[in-house]
Amino acid sequence: MADGYRIIGAEMSPYSVKVRSYFRYKGIPHQWVLRNAASQPEFEKFAKMPIIPLVVTPDGTGIQDSTPIIDRIEKLHPEASIHPGEPVTQFISALIEEFGDEWGNKWMFHYRWGRDVDQISSAGRIARMRAPGASEQEHDAFTAQVRARMVDRVWFVGSNATTAPQIETGFREMLGLLDAHLATRPYLFGGRPAYGDFGLWGQFYEMWTDPTVGGLIGGGAPHVLDWVHRMLWPRNEGAFETWSALAPTLMPILTKQVGRQFWTWTLANEKALADGKDEFSVTLGDKVWIQKPQKYHARSLGMLRAKYAGIADKRDLDLILAAAGCLAGLRA
Repeated sequence: MADGYRIIGAEMSPYSVKVRSYFRYKGIPHQWVLRNAASQPEFEKFAKMPIIPLVVTPDGTGIQDSTPIIDRIEKLHPEASIHPGEPVTQFISALIEEFGDEWGNKWMFHYRWGRDVDQISSAGRIARMRAPGASEQEHDAFTAQVRARMVDRVWFVGSNATTAPQIETGFREMLGLLDAHLATRPYLFGGRPAYGDFGLWGQFYEMWTDPTVGGLIGGGAPHVLDWVHRMLWPRNEGAFETWSALAPTLMPILTKQVGRQFWTWTLANEKALADGKDEFSVTLGDKVWIQKPQKYHARSLGMLRAKYAGIADKRDLDLILAAAGCLAGLRA
C-alpha cells in the first residue's frame, strides 16, 4: 500500500463521495474501492466502526469518519488549502460543513427513502453494488431486502409524518438560496472549494442521483447543478472571497437554514441526550419537530466547538453568528 491511499466506500454514501472529492482536489494518489463482499476482509482488518468511508493509509493505518479523515489529511497536504484565510469565513465554512453532514443528511435520507420511485431506484443500485454477480432473481430479492431495511430506518434522521413536510419545504427553500449564491461563483466561498463545499456537496450529489430531487435540481436550479458536477473533480479556479463579498447571498442561508433550523435542532438534540430522553420535540420556525436524539451529533458538535475556541479574535465572527442565530451554545 506504499503507492497510495485506498478509500473503501460507496457511490451512494454522501460521506464516501465527499472524501473522494477531497482526495481528487488535492491530487492525492488513491484507489476507490467499493464496499462489498470482495473488499470485506480488508474492511474488517482496518475498520474500528461499521461505517464508511474507510481510508487505509500507505503505512497501513485505518481512518474513519469523513470529517476527521479530511482534517487529518489536510495537515499532511495543506496546499491548496480548503480553509479560507479570513477567520470569519474559515469558521463559517466549518459550520456549513457540519450543517451539510448533519442537516443535509436529513434531506437526503428522507427523499431517498420516502417515495416508491426513489426507494426502488436506490435499493436496486445498492443491491447491484453489494452483489454485482447476482442473478436477476437474487438481485430482485436483495433489492426488496434493502428497501425494507432502509425505509424502516428513516426515523433515525428524524423523518416521520410530522416532520416530512418541514424537511421538504426546507429543502426547496435551501435549493433556491443555494442556487442564488452559486450564480456568481463556482464554489461556496469563491474560486476554489472550501471545507464547507465538501460537507454540503456530498448530500446534494446523492440527492441529484435520485429521481425526485434529481428532477428538482436539474429542472430548477442550474447553478446548483453545475456545482454538483464541478465538485466531482474540483479545481482551484481562483481565490477565496471575503465575507463582505459573500454575505449578500450566504447570510440568508446562515439565517434561514443553519440558524433557524439546524442550530436550534442541534441544541435541542444535545439537551435531550443530556436529559436521557428517548424522544424530544423542538419548535423550528413555527413548526414542531419530533424525533429520537442522534448520539453521534453530540460528538461532531464538540469538534465544531473546538474549532470555534481556537479562533483568537472572535468579535466580528460573533456578530455574524449572533445575527444568524448560531452563537448560542458555542462556548459550552
